[in-house]
Amino acid sequence: MNWDQALQDYKHYLRIERGLSDNSIKNYSWDIIKLIEFLKSNSLKDTPKQIQKETLQQFIYEVAKTMNPRSQARIISGIKSFFNYLVFEDYREDNPMDLIESPKIGRKLPDTLSEDEINKIIEAIDLSKAEGERNRAMLETLYGCGLRVSELVDLKISDLFFEEDFIKVTGKGDKQRFVPISEVNKKYITIYRNEVRVHQDIKKGFEDILFLNRRGRQLTRAMIFTIIKRLSVEINLKKSISPHTFRHSFATHLLQNGADLRAIQQMLGHESITTTEVYVHVDRTHLTEVMNKYHPRK
Repeated sequence: MNWDQALQDYKHYLRIERGLSDNSIKNYSWDIIKLIEFLKSNSLKDTPKQIQKETLQQFIYEVAKTMNPRSQARIISGIKSFFNYLVFEDYREDNPMDLIESPKIGRKLPDTLSEDEINKIIEAIDLSKAEGERNRAMLETLYGCGLRVSELVDLKISDLFFEEDFIKVTGKGDKQRFVPISEVNKKYITIYRNEVRVHQDIKKGFEDILFLNRRGRQLTRAMIFTIIKRLSVEINLKKSISPHTFRHSFATHLLQNGADLRAIQQMLGHESITTTEVYVHVDRTHLTEVMNKYHPRK
């Protein structure tokens, strides 16, 4: 088995057996590609079945020169996953990464925006341009429903259940969930659909995609990043933000206003409550409020 064959088989496993999204598969593959490039650049002939801990330690050492601890930990995790797959498929008897430890990293708390900052960003949108109504509807949906950027660009008209006050979201691993949508959010999506989208020349295959670019095609994730960056510059925002900042703000503001952590977990589409608990660390006052409200010895 050579590296190219092993990588293709691994990608197939991630897609079929684990049901990962294309973005996740791309990230896992990138870890293996970096390892393959290291082997080639150093004229090392180790195969996936033969490579040992010492060679992998050299690779991690090289990686550490150009990556921060968090990125190092992510690539080590990715390589471990690949060798776990080889063990699972009986290509190897051991995982040579088992004794290689990831660097110690602190828990990174998510960046958030205040309600005032979100309002200023949305108010900075130029509604005199056709894309203005679209951009307002998109940002209201990012913040109002706590979507990932990939979930936003993939959102379909057939996913909108406005009479029931829900939208259907397809998240990681093609897992679907229903998320409540507010009257405000519904209003801006409806304005965009009735006043802008209806007049577009929509290309074949994109008829059901909700948010479209000027050419009548699906928006890219990079375009959403660009729109948000431009608006943050427009209001002279000093924070470095991304589409994910709106998702973090959605969860944090819900928690601050008394929402149940389990409910937030379901709306965000987190498999584990542990992932959602990071928002408790962002707003520790919530813990004090819960204690004072519910404990008998308050």
